Amino acid sequence: MKFYQRLAYYLVGFVIGSFFVVLVLSGKDTRCNYFPNARVLNDIRNKPFHYDSVATKQMSEGLADKTDIKNILTHGDVDFDKSNIPAEGGKKYVIYGQNKKAKEITLEVINYSNKAVLKNISETKE
Repeated sequence: MKFYQRLAYYLVGFVIGSFFVVLVLSGKDTRCNYFPNARVLNDIRNKPFHYDSVATKQMSEGLADKTDIKNILTHGDVDFDKSNIPAEGGKKYVIYGQNKKAKEITLEVINYSNKAVLKNISETKE
C-alpha cells in the first residue's frame, strides 16, 4: 500500500472518530477542572448557596452584592493555607476576589456536603 493510500485511510478514520467524540461530548455539561482552585470553586457553585446573617448585614452595608459574590466564586483565588479547615460540620474556605469597585475582598465560606454557606465578607488586608 502506498503512502497516500495509508494517509487517506488514516484521515477517514480520524474524521469518523472526531465526529463520534464531538457527538458524545456535545450533549453533556463537561468541565475540565483539574486544578484544586477550580475544583473547590466549582464544588461550591454547584451546591445550594446560603447567606449567614453576618454576611447579609455586610452585603447591606455595600461591601459586596450577589453578583460580586457570584463573580468571586467563578474567578476567585482560594487560599489553601487558610482553607480546608474543619468548621461547624463542614470545611472552611477563604476566597479572595474583587468587587465591582475594584476593591479586594475576602469571602469565608463553609462548605457542607449538601450546601455552602457564606459566613463573612471583609476587605482584604495586604
